[in-house]
Amino acid sequence: MEIIRIDNAYDVTALKAGDAVEFSGTVYTARDAAHKRMTEAADKGEPLPFELEGAAIYYAGPTPARENEIIGSCGPTTSARMDDYTPRMLELGLRIMIGKGKRGNAVIEAIKAHKAVYLIAVGGAAALIKSRITACEEIAYPDLGCEAVRRLTVDRLPLLVAIDSRGCSILKA
Repeated sequence: MEIIRIDNAYDVTALKAGDAVEFSGTVYTARDAAHKRMTEAADKGEPLPFELEGAAIYYAGPTPARENEIIGSCGPTTSARMDDYTPRMLELGLRIMIGKGKRGNAVIEAIKAHKAVYLIAVGGAAALIKSRITACEEIAYPDLGCEAVRRLTVDRLPLLVAIDSRGCSILKA
């Protein structure tokens, strides 16, 4: 199987469901509590903690880093928890979502409408994922603890295209 190397500037509409990718670049961690706050802020016209246009969000809540480490455990969270907020995030320019598990029909339709992709990381592979993170900075909502928004720099993070920009999915309904 060919592995496609992508970054933040990659044209995600070229990806197909089932493609294996290695992502290098910037991703932001955000789970449901952060998504709720970002959606509320956007709806009020308030600034968001990072530019969503073209952004990649990884649904993860990393644990604290041990001494001399960049980050703690950083495995994917079940993506369906963000489904209520995802269409709005996609409207605002979100291009890549990374998590695990199925997505609802409204999210799939929003992915198609906004030409985005949903990539899955292997659950239980937190040590592998952690080894691909080269930098981590908390940038918003520190009161959320492990669910605070962080900017990660990743190098060759192994992922699989679960839902492509046409709505084709490898996940069973």
